[in-house]
Amino acid sequence: MAGLRQAINDAVERVKTPTPIRLRDLIRQIRAARTAADERAVVQKECAYIRTTFREEENTWRCRNVAKLLYIHMLGYPAHFGQLECLKLIASPRFTDKRIGYLGAMLLLDERQDVHLLVTNSLKNDLNSQTQFVVGLALCTLGAICSPEMSRDLAGEVERLLKSSNAYVRKKAALCAFRIIRKVSELIEIFIPATRLLLTDKNHGVLITGVILITEMCETSPDTLQHFKKLVPNLVRILKNLIMAGYSPEHDVSGVSDPFLQVKILRLLRILGKHDGEASEAMNDILAQVATNTETSKNVGNAILYETVLTIMDIKSESGLRVLAVNILGRFLLNNDKNIRQGIILFVLICPIYKIMLLFRYVALNTLLKTVHADNNAVQRHRSAIIESLKDPDVTIRKRAMELCFALINANNIRTMMKELLFFLEKSDADFKAVCSSNIFIAAEMYAPNKKWHIDTMIKVLTTAGSLVRDDVVASFIQLISDSGTLHSYACRQLWVALQTHHEHQPLVQVASWCIGEFGDFLTNEVNEDEGIKVTEDEVTDLYQKILTSNQTSLITKEYVLMSLMKLSARFKNSVPTIQRLVDFFGSHLNVELQQRSVEFSQLFRKYSHLRHDLLERMPPMECKSNTNSNLQNGDTSNGVEVIMNSENVKSTLNEIQDSNALLDLLMDSGSGDTIKTQETIKSAPANNQDLLDLLGLDLNIPTTTNTNIDSSQIATQSPVPFSFNNDVQNSVHLTNSIPSIIIFDNKGLKISFSFEKSADNAQQTVITLTATNSTIHPMANFLFQAAVPKSLQLQLLSPSGTVIPVENSGNVTQTIKIVNPNRTQLKMRFKVSYSINEIEVLEQGEVGNFPPASWQ
Repeated sequence: MAGLRQAINDAVERVKTPTPIRLRDLIRQIRAARTAADERAVVQKECAYIRTTFREEENTWRCRNVAKLLYIHMLGYPAHFGQLECLKLIASPRFTDKRIGYLGAMLLLDERQDVHLLVTNSLKNDLNSQTQFVVGLALCTLGAICSPEMSRDLAGEVERLLKSSNAYVRKKAALCAFRIIRKVSELIEIFIPATRLLLTDKNHGVLITGVILITEMCETSPDTLQHFKKLVPNLVRILKNLIMAGYSPEHDVSGVSDPFLQVKILRLLRILGKHDGEASEAMNDILAQVATNTETSKNVGNAILYETVLTIMDIKSESGLRVLAVNILGRFLLNNDKNIRQGIILFVLICPIYKIMLLFRYVALNTLLKTVHADNNAVQRHRSAIIESLKDPDVTIRKRAMELCFALINANNIRTMMKELLFFLEKSDADFKAVCSSNIFIAAEMYAPNKKWHIDTMIKVLTTAGSLVRDDVVASFIQLISDSGTLHSYACRQLWVALQTHHEHQPLVQVASWCIGEFGDFLTNEVNEDEGIKVTEDEVTDLYQKILTSNQTSLITKEYVLMSLMKLSARFKNSVPTIQRLVDFFGSHLNVELQQRSVEFSQLFRKYSHLRHDLLERMPPMECKSNTNSNLQNGDTSNGVEVIMNSENVKSTLNEIQDSNALLDLLMDSGSGDTIKTQETIKSAPANNQDLLDLLGLDLNIPTTTNTNIDSSQIATQSPVPFSFNNDVQNSVHLTNSIPSIIIFDNKGLKISFSFEKSADNAQQTVITLTATNSTIHPMANFLFQAAVPKSLQLQLLSPSGTVIPVENSGNVTQTIKIVNPNRTQLKMRFKVSYSINEIEVLEQGEVGNFPPASWQ
C-alpha cells in the first residue's frame, strides 16, 4: 500500500508540473513567428517558465531548460539568470548534464564575472577524471573562460595532462596551456619540459598543438625563444617527413600531406630563424625543398608556398633562396584563377596568418612590398605584372600595387613608371588621387632626368588629380619653379595653357597664379609666337576676374589670385586700371583676410604708388630643401644627406629630434633656476650647432678643444664625442685619492659608481672615474652616459673604455669625468643613461646631490 501511495503522489506531482517543451519544439515555434514581436513573445514566455522552474529547484528538466536557454542566448536575448544552473549541471555526475553545463559556462561566463571562480573546484575534479571526454570538457572550458587566478590554480593540472598517455587529452591540454600562457605569461616555465616532448609525438593532432604552443611561448618570451632554437633540427626533420612521405588518407588534403601542420611549422621556423644565422642555415635546405616540391595546382599547396616565402624573407636565407621566393610571388601575380580564393578563405578560418588574405594577388603584392627593400633587383623582374595589377577591379590590390610601384621607381625606369602611374592617377578613384599625386612628386623630385620633364609631369598631376592634390605638392611645385631659373618662361606658358581649361582645379590655380604673378610678363612677349602661344594682358585679367567671381573658387585660392594680380600690376603696363578695379572690389568682402589684403593693396595704387614697383619685384629663387640626384636609387644618399622616401624614415627622423629635445630638457635646470652647463661636444647638423650650444648655456667666445674625429653631419642623438686633451697635458696631471666612492645609479641590473681623485697640481679640479657594471644575463650595448652641471662649473667627459657592458659582472665600462670648480661650490649633477639590452632600448635619467664634501672643497 505504501508503494502504491507513493506512485499516486508522483503522478499527482507530474500533473502539477507540466513537462517542458523540447528544444526542437522551441526552435520550431521561434521560426514560425512572422514578426519580431511574435518572436519576442515566444522567447519571453519560455524564459518566464524557465525562471519558474529554476526557482522551484526542479532538477528533472534542468538540463533541457539550460539547453533552451543557451539557444535563446545565441539569438541575442539575455540569459544571465542561467549561470548558477550551469554550475549545478557541471557538478552533476551524469555526462549529459556536464556537457550542457560546460557549454553553458563557456557561453554565459567569462573572467569579468566573479561567478566563474565558483567553477574552479569542479574543473579540478574533472581534470582528474578517469573518462577522457570529461577531461576534454574541463580543458575546453578552462581554455575558454580562464582568468589569471584560475590559470594559476589549475596550471599544474594542465601541465600533468600534457604528459598523459592519451593523445586526445594531450592535444586538449596543449591548447589549454596555450590560452593560459596568453593570460599569465610567467607560467611559461612550468610548461617547457612537457612541451618539448610533444614534438616527438606521432599523432599529428598532438604535433600541431605542440607547435602552436611553442610558437606562442617564443613570441611571448625572448628567453624561451633562445631555448627552443635547439629544436630547429627536430622541426626540419618533421617537415621533411611530411613532404617526402607517401600518400596517407588520414592526413591528405588535395594530395598534400597535412598542410595545416606544414604551415604551423613554417611559421615557427620563421620565428626561430629571425636574426639568427646558424638557425637560418639549418633550415635553408628544407625551405628550398618545400618551395620546389609543393604542388602548385592545388589551393593548399599555394598556401604552403606563401608561408614558405614569408619564412625565406624573414630569416637570414641565402641569396639564391630569396630569388626563388620572389619568383614564386611573381607566379602568384600571374595567376588569374578565381577559384583560388576558396582555398585562401579556408586557411583564413583555420590559420590566423591568413587573415590578411582575401585575394590571391594581394598575397603576392603584400609580400613583395616587404621584400623590395631587401632585394630590389629580384622584384624589378616582375614589374610588368605589378603594373598590370594597377588595373585590378579589387581596391585592396590596386592600393598595394600602387605602393609597390613607387617602391620600384629608380633613375633608370622613372619615365616608364611615371607614365603608368599618371595613367593610373587619371583612372583611379578619388581615394587614391591625394596619396598618388603626393608620392609622384616625391619620386619625380628624387629621380627626374631634368627639370623640364619634372615640371611637365607635375602639371599633368595637377590637371589629372584636380582639387584632390595635397597642399604639400602645391608648395613644393612652387619651390621647384622658383629654383628653375632658365625655365620660368616655359613653366609660365604651360601653366597658362592648363589654367584655361582647368580653372576649377584649386591646386592648379594656386600654382599657376603664383607663377603668372612672378613671370607674367613672359606671356605677353613676342617670343611666345614661336611656340604658337600669344597672350594679351586683357586675356589674363579676364580669366582672373572669372576665377575671382566664381563660387567654386576657395578663399585660399582667391588670396593667391589677388596677390598675383598685384604682382601683375608691376608687369602689365596697360592693365593697371583694370587690376585696381578688381582689387578694390574686395575692399568690402565678408572675409576679413581678403578685405584686409584689398584695402592694403589699394593703398599701393594711391598713397604709395611710387613704391609699388619696388615692393612687387620678383622674389629671389627659393632654394630646394631636398637634395635630388638623377642617378640616385631608392635609399641611396648624396653628399652625406639621406633622402627620406617613406614613412619609416620620417618616423625615425622625428624620434631623433625628440631624443635631442629630451637631452635639452635634461640639461635645463627647472628646479633652482640655475642654468646647467656642459662642455660635452654634441654631434649635430652644422646649421643647428650654434643654436644648440646657445640653449646649453655655453660661452661661445671661449675656444674649445674637440675630438678631431667628430663627424658634424651625424644626428644629435648619437653618442656624443667628448673633449680630448693633449696626451702631454693629461700625463702632467698628478692625482691624489682620499675620497670615498658613491653609487649614483642601481636599477634593472645596471650599477654606476663614482670614485673621486683630486688633482695635486690643480686644487680646483676633481677627476671622477665612472664604473658601470651589468648583473643581468644579457650584455648591455650602445652604453652612453651624458651629464650636466651648474654654469659656474666646467665639465669634461672623456671617451669611455667601451660601449658594451659584459654580462653578469664579467667586466665593466669606465669613463673619466673632469670637473673644474673655481668657487668651491657644492657639486650637483644631472645625468642621462641610455643602452640597449636584448634589442630593447632603455633610457634612464637622474640627479646626484650627495657628492662627498672632499670632492668639491
